[in-house]
Amino acid sequence: MGMRSYMTWNEVPAAPLDPILGVNQKFQADTSAEKVNVSIGAYRTDEGKPMVLSCVKKAEALLLEQSDLNKEYLPQRGDATYVQLCQKMLFGEKSKLLASGVVATAQTLSGTGALRLGAEFMKKFAKGKTVYISNPTWGTHNSIMTQAGVPFSHYRYWNAAGRDLDLAGMLEDIEAAPEGSVIMLHAAAHNPTGVDPTAEQWGEIMTVCKAKKHVCWFDSAYQGFATGDLDIDATAMRAFADEGLPLFVSQSFAKNFGLYGERVGTFSITCDTPEAVKAVMSQLDIIIRNLYSNPPKHGANIVKTVLSDPALYQEWRDELKAMSLRIQDMRTALYDELTSLGTPGSWTHITSQIGMFSFTGLSPEQCTQMVEKHHVYMLNNGRVSMAGVTSKNVKYIAKAIDDVVRNF
Repeated sequence: MGMRSYMTWNEVPAAPLDPILGVNQKFQADTSAEKVNVSIGAYRTDEGKPMVLSCVKKAEALLLEQSDLNKEYLPQRGDATYVQLCQKMLFGEKSKLLASGVVATAQTLSGTGALRLGAEFMKKFAKGKTVYISNPTWGTHNSIMTQAGVPFSHYRYWNAAGRDLDLAGMLEDIEAAPEGSVIMLHAAAHNPTGVDPTAEQWGEIMTVCKAKKHVCWFDSAYQGFATGDLDIDATAMRAFADEGLPLFVSQSFAKNFGLYGERVGTFSITCDTPEAVKAVMSQLDIIIRNLYSNPPKHGANIVKTVLSDPALYQEWRDELKAMSLRIQDMRTALYDELTSLGTPGSWTHITSQIGMFSFTGLSPEQCTQMVEKHHVYMLNNGRVSMAGVTSKNVKYIAKAIDDVVRNF
């Protein structure tokens, strides 16, 4: 018999588990009655169940009644009305940039797709430019750049000693980056730390970015989720826009609309002229055509329906506020439990951090013990999804933290 010359893929190594999705797989396999999942960044009710927003159900009912609704392809760049509504939500009704028609925006496959689209655009039109990403950050920021072949580096962000923002380190690293670099910033509710710059600190960050002629890439995954207010959570990004800094913006509706599986988002680039917008959009069309052809319709139709109907829009804002408040309540509850247990150390960072996550400050060894010994599934970097904390499991989680802090 001759040599087998065709590929059999026997040499393909198994990939390591995704750090977030891998924890979830382990959680599913765990048979303990006490198991708790605080690893996934998805909102849960106080019963620990996924939630479909009331405004989303109503929007879907309205869509079913539309006789002209079809399943035809959208253009590569997506639904034009949806895109306009998203731009207003990001930049504000009174945005000078929108009035001047200098923002190029394409509908994307949620925030991850928006990040990948931006990376592909950079690879083509910002060759050799490095993206500077906070340390720590959402892990997929790094791997998206790796997969897209875009160089990236890090700037300091988390001050472990004070469990707060290392502003001096952040400014120093952004200052040291070559002129015209791309600086990735979390628009609100920094993932994983839950620590956002204050208005004054944002001003300092903006000053350095402007002096260095950097492009600022805002990842807006949690607008409305940090404070419960859409406009407050867009304040920093809008300030940078008004100041005339060149921006990339990735926007996701997974968290704030609960449309995780619908993959709804946008990617925006601010330009100098409406002509530049046309050119940029034509290039985004080509990139999208070769990545996935065109975006899905259903989720975008839901968002479009809610954003364009005053009653549904108000209901959405109310529901956002309620979700945000439940998370804030759980922060207080966890802090109170740890305080009453006398858990060594300061835990004020749990209530001062905002958004879906708390960066607990637990060591990798303590995190491992949380999973192995107590069946509390969390990330190894100490990140806990506060949406997974409920009035029923908060005592158990606090006792587990108390145990690992004292004994490991």
